[in-house]
Amino acid sequence: MNVPVDGKFKTVTAKLQFDPANLAKSKAQIDVDVASFDLGNAEYNHEVTGKDWFDAKSFPRASFVSSSIKPGANGRYDVTGTLTIRGKAKSVVVPMQYRKDGAAQVFDGVLPIRRLDYGVGQGDWGDTAIVANDVQLKFHIVYTGQ
Repeated sequence: MNVPVDGKFKTVTAKLQFDPANLAKSKAQIDVDVASFDLGNAEYNHEVTGKDWFDAKSFPRASFVSSSIKPGANGRYDVTGTLTIRGKAKSVVVPMQYRKDGAAQVFDGVLPIRRLDYGVGQGDWGDTAIVANDVQLKFHIVYTGQ
């Protein structure tokens, strides 16, 4: 409808092991509770967790599991792995910025996906004239090892 909408997942768990000096042993597993999606409106939140969107009852979690990490310039890395949403798994490359902040590791990035590749938006919601197919998954992770 030509109106950008931002939402966020409130419940995300991550198991990270990242060492820029030893990328071969670095890995990431991120699990998202799709029922925790928040658009800022209870009615919309209920709709997007329903069967036509995330179908949180049948597919309660979305996940990303890395398979390799390659360095780029200026703290940038390309993280290859499998993104699974609604039971549909696809190989993706996630561009990520990394920095240290005291004892914490900070990861930022944006992964563009096509929601229909994952079955997000069924029935009338499959019409990309109503809701765009292109989605930006933005992330900001501050990891302290816990």
